[in-house]
Amino acid sequence: MDILSVLSKKINLPDIRETIAFISEREERLETVLRMIYSEDRTVSVNSLWVLTHLHESEQRWLESHRDELTEMLLSTEDVSKKRMLLQLLRDMDYDQKDLRTDLLDYCLSKINSECEPYAVRAFSLHLAYKMCRLYPELITELEEHLSMLRLQTLSPGLASALRQTEKKIKRMRS
Repeated sequence: MDILSVLSKKINLPDIRETIAFISEREERLETVLRMIYSEDRTVSVNSLWVLTHLHESEQRWLESHRDELTEMLLSTEDVSKKRMLLQLLRDMDYDQKDLRTDLLDYCLSKINSECEPYAVRAFSLHLAYKMCRLYPELITELEEHLSMLRLQTLSPGLASALRQTEKKIKRMRS
């Protein structure tokens, strides 16, 4: 399989599944797809990220080893599709105290109430912010302030669900 030729055209879920089957548990092929997220060709870059969002759970550790690269790309991109998929990838990772990056947390907190951002970016930012804040009571308090502002806005069903889920998690933490 020529990964570049697959990722340089419009793809769909069967293409993604076929690519995943080809690269799964082959680190050099996984690295190839990871390098392609930096392609100058937007189609290749976005499709590469899309493939990474479908990796098997067994590749999660490998992907987490690239957390800083994905974070740097997120912090520097203006492309909405890339933002959404990078946030999804980062949201699905495990976080502990050593993984807290204040620049990433600040980014997520700034997106939660940003009405100029798509709902998916805002919802993923909310989930990711919670994952980082839950480790620190003072950060949970800051997150709650952002949530109180969010409640005043008109929300999509997905963003409203993300808000409810996060509030439930915070309530469980406090009890």
